[in-house]
Amino acid sequence: MDYRIIRRKIESKATSKISESVSLHNIFSTKFLVFLQTIVYEAISSQIFLLLAAMTIGSQHKDRLFTEHRLPSDFVFDEQVASVFEDMINRSVPGYSTIIFMIGLLAERYYQDESNIYDLGCSLGGASCSILEHLKESSCKIIAIDNSQAMIERLEHKKAQFGERGNQIEGRHENVQDTEISNASVVILNFTLQFIPPADRKALIEKIYAGMNPGGILIISEKIIFTDEHLNKLLIDSYHQFKEGMGYSKLEISQKRTALENVLIPETLDEQKKRMRSSGFGTFEVWFQCFNFASMVGIK
Repeated sequence: MDYRIIRRKIESKATSKISESVSLHNIFSTKFLVFLQTIVYEAISSQIFLLLAAMTIGSQHKDRLFTEHRLPSDFVFDEQVASVFEDMINRSVPGYSTIIFMIGLLAERYYQDESNIYDLGCSLGGASCSILEHLKESSCKIIAIDNSQAMIERLEHKKAQFGERGNQIEGRHENVQDTEISNASVVILNFTLQFIPPADRKALIEKIYAGMNPGGILIISEKIIFTDEHLNKLLIDSYHQFKEGMGYSKLEISQKRTALENVLIPETLDEQKKRMRSSGFGTFEVWFQCFNFASMVGIK
C-alpha cells in the first residue's frame, strides 16, 4: 500500500471540502481557509498511519448497537457504548481525529508550568492522551472526568500505553458539574457541554472561567444547529450522507438520532458565543467546522 498516494488523495479531498464549505457559508476569509488547510495537512501528516491502522480494527470493536430494530430509549454511555466508542465516534463525528490532534497542539502552546489540565467528559481519554503525547517533556497533570464508570475503567487500561507517564492522567468517575476547577491553564469540553442540561451550562462555564489562570485556554467542541432552516437541513442531510459513507445504514442513523433526541441538545454558534462572553471570555472563536459540528476556543 502506497501511503503517499493515500495522503495526496486525502489532502485533495480535504481541500475540496473546505473550499466548498467556505463558498457555502461565505463567512471565512482566504486567510482563515489557508490556516484551516494547514491544520488539516499537519494533522494528516502526524495521524495518517494511526488512521489507517484504525480502519483495520476487528469487527468485535465495530459499532453495531443500532443495526436491529429496537424500542425507543435514551442514549446512555454504558458498557455497551464504551466497548465500541472508538469506532462510533470516529465514524459519527466528521473531523474528530483532527480535533483530537489539535487539542494536543493547542495544549502544548497554552499549558503553563505547574498548572492543571482538565478533560471534562473525557470518555476514553482521546484528548487527554493527545495532550500527554504533545507534552512529552512536561510533568503536567491531566485530570480526566467522566460520569460513565465504563469509560473511566477503559481509560485506566489505555493509560498503560504511556508506561509510567500514564500516571500523569488522573481518571475520575464523577459529574463534571461537581468537579472543582482550580489553577487551570487548559480545559477541554470535547462534545460534553451538549449533554449538560441547557439551564446548567452557563454555571459550568462560569465555574471553569473562575478556575482558570489568566492566559489559559478553554476548548469546546459541539454539535450545532443553524437558525437558517434551509442551511440547517442541508448540513444535517449532508451529515447523514457522511454517516452512510462511513458504513451506517439508514436504520442505524434513524434509531441513534431518536435515542439522542432528548439527551443531546445542540445550540447555535451565537448562543455559544453569547454565553462565553457573558461568562468573562473576551476572546472566543470557531477554529474548526465540518457540517453541523464545530470546535471553538476561548482565552481568558
